[in-house]
Amino acid sequence: MDAVKMQEKEYTLEDILNLPEGVHKEMLDGVVYDMAAPSTQHQRIAFNLARKVADHIDHKGGSCEVFTAPFGVFLTKDEKNYVEPDISVICDKDKISERGCEGAPDWIVEVVSPSTKSMDYLRKLYHYKQKGVRLYWIVDPASEMVSVYDFMTDTMEQYGFKDTVPVAIYEDLEIDMSKL
Repeated sequence: MDAVKMQEKEYTLEDILNLPEGVHKEMLDGVVYDMAAPSTQHQRIAFNLARKVADHIDHKGGSCEVFTAPFGVFLTKDEKNYVEPDISVICDKDKISERGCEGAPDWIVEVVSPSTKSMDYLRKLYHYKQKGVRLYWIVDPASEMVSVYDFMTDTMEQYGFKDTVPVAIYEDLEIDMSKL
């Protein structure tokens, strides 16, 4: 989703949770960002990637769950950090509630839109690392690159859209980006 900083009033988490259906905002450190509707290409990439991951988990009988945006992720209990990642993979069932994910997902994927670039590469990268996300992928259709941040080993690697990308939280899963 595209992000535009929206701070004409002081928002609370309650305000965000009570928005009308179809209106999406995210909040990092109490600053609220309006999320515009994603493009067709963005949706296609996110859906196909989520489907491949979910199929792998199902085939292996895994316990992790895959959620796609809009799905609320409450990174902390301080109610100042709420995001709706394009894809969230959650392996700890205790983190899943009726309102979303209570804590950091194991793996987050963000598909970059022109207006979300700094949000995905800077703000979210910092927050996801600090709040306990194990693996963070930034999929950038404009540059046809996938930036893989493995916070478990504190490494970052980049792959192209013609590459096969290993998934650090699953030893036997690789995503062929050319097939998305």
